[in-house]
Amino acid sequence: MGTEFASQAIALCNSQDLVNSGAAVPFDVVYCGQTCYAFAVRYADQVQAYLNRCTHVPMEMDYQPNQFFDLTGHWLICATHGAMYSPTTGACRSGPCRGGLVKIAVSETDGVVHWHTAHNLKPVDF
Repeated sequence: MGTEFASQAIALCNSQDLVNSGAAVPFDVVYCGQTCYAFAVRYADQVQAYLNRCTHVPMEMDYQPNQFFDLTGHWLICATHGAMYSPTTGACRSGPCRGGLVKIAVSETDGVVHWHTAHNLKPVDF
């Protein structure tokens, strides 16, 4: 018997809380059994979400709370290592990164942004 996993949509924020290339909305997740920080941003009118973990060294990336975009507003940047990632795919563009950011599925319905659980990604129990 295989174990089936049904993804859950977890409400994160109002759509208006995310503006193109603006501040992120942070949230906590359990990824592979470990509590981690994650963030959602809006870029080119689309919401994207990732673990807040640089692929070079697993450190948080924001240079100020909830600030991930470089000065051009077109790249997510790790404040510690200078690694730059595509905001639409999480793929590494430059810097000492090894692979891309861990992407988290999101959806936007009726003015609300949701993140989606996965077999290795769950909400934090309080």
